[in-house]
Amino acid sequence: MTPDGLITSEFDDTAILEEQEPGDAELADLELVVLDMAGTTVVDDGLVERAFERAAEAAGIAETPDDLVRALDYVRETMGQSKITVFRALTGDEDQAQHANAVFESAYAELTADEGLRAVPGAERLIRRLREDGVKVVLTTGFSRATQDAVLDALGWRDIADLTLSPADAGRGRPFPDLPLTALLRTGGTSVDGMVVVGDTASDIASGLAAGAGLVVGVLTGAHDEETLTDAGADAVVESVADLAALLGLDDLEEDDDLDDELDDLDELDGEAEAQAGRGPEGQSGR
Repeated sequence: MTPDGLITSEFDDTAILEEQEPGDAELADLELVVLDMAGTTVVDDGLVERAFERAAEAAGIAETPDDLVRALDYVRETMGQSKITVFRALTGDEDQAQHANAVFESAYAELTADEGLRAVPGAERLIRRLREDGVKVVLTTGFSRATQDAVLDALGWRDIADLTLSPADAGRGRPFPDLPLTALLRTGGTSVDGMVVVGDTASDIASGLAAGAGLVVGVLTGAHDEETLTDAGADAVVESVADLAALLGLDDLEEDDDLDDELDDLDELDGEAEAQAGRGPEGQSGR
C-alpha cells in the first residue's frame, strides 16, 4: 500500500487502484473470495492458543515452564498453519505429534462447547452480500475437517459459503498455496487474478501470495498485528473483514448500530487479551 492509501495489488486495477466512492467499482474481475476462519471470520477469544497449551502439556512437548513459553511462542508465530504440521515441527516425532494434535482437537472442541463461538461482526453479512453479487466464497482453516465442521455447526454456517476447505481437502495447509488454488479450481474460477485471499496471520498472507491471488488482505481481528501482516506482503490491511466490502468497491453494507456495538465489544475483548499476554504458565495467559 502506498503512503496515500492506494493498494499496490494487480487485482482489478480500475476498481481498486483509483480512489472512488463505494459502489463505483467494476466487479467483473472479482470471481472468488477465500476467507480464513478463526481470527478472520470467527472470533478466536484465545481458544486456539489455550487448546495448544493443553496439548503441549499432555503430549510432553512442554515439560518445564520455559519449554511451554517457547512452544507457545512458536504457535503464535505459525498461527494459521495446519495444526498437525506445527506439532510435527515442535516434536520431531510423528507419534508424539499425532497425540498432541488429537489432544488439541479434543481440547478445542471442549472449549468451544463450554464457551461458545461467535462470528466476527459483519462477517456473515459480507459473505451473503458477496454471494448475492455472484462472487464465490470459500472458507478455509488450519483445523482438521472434523473441527472445521464442528465450528460451522456451532455458528449455523454449514450452507453459508460455496465451499469449505481444510488442509486435508487440499493437500497441504498454509503457507503453501494449496488451499486457495483448490478453492479456485473447485469453484470454477478462471484466473488467480480474480481471487482475493483474506486472513489474520502471516501464513494466510504467504499462502495467498504463493497462489498468485490478485489481492491479499490482512485483518486485525486475529493473531498478528499490522506490521507483521504488512511485512508478510499483504496488499492491504484492514481492521476487520467487515471493511472488505468498501475495499472491494462494493456498496457499503447496510448500516447497523448493532454492528458498531459488536465491533466495540470485540475491541474490548482484544484489549483484555493484550493486557494478559505474556503471562507465563504460572500466571501466564490461558490463551
